[in-house]
Amino acid sequence: MVDLLDASVWIALSVEDHEHHGRALRYWREQGAGEFAFCRMTELALLRVLSGPALLGEDRLDGKAAWQALRTWRSSPVVSRLDEPEGLDEILGAWGADIDVRGKDWTDAYLAAFATASGARLVSFDKGFERFPGLSWLHLRT
Repeated sequence: MVDLLDASVWIALSVEDHEHHGRALRYWREQGAGEFAFCRMTELALLRVLSGPALLGEDRLDGKAAWQALRTWRSSPVVSRLDEPEGLDEILGAWGADIDVRGKDWTDAYLAAFATASGARLVSFDKGFERFPGLSWLHLRT
């Protein structure tokens, strides 16, 4: 099985001063599936946060450095990027109606549907993923 990491986990792993860095490292070493994945959405979220002022302030990375940080993760033999799987739209559409997904929750629904359709386990600090039926996920409690 592969672990599809939510952007919050990739960010915590990437930023040593992050409040959840230690917890993310413990997951990586002790609970991880051994194979870790991005999807395009989590890659873009990592790039956005690493190069934006919200988390890193004046220490934010320029575009080249942020891209290199992503490339460094992707160069690891245990890290990959998953392409959109077959069946994602059907799962996402069903949850949109059954769970009444709205607003910013569509991103979570997309990641949950992506993981489900890929046969991956979603790993996140966000406990809100519990609402998606059939999702294999690991909640990294802090």
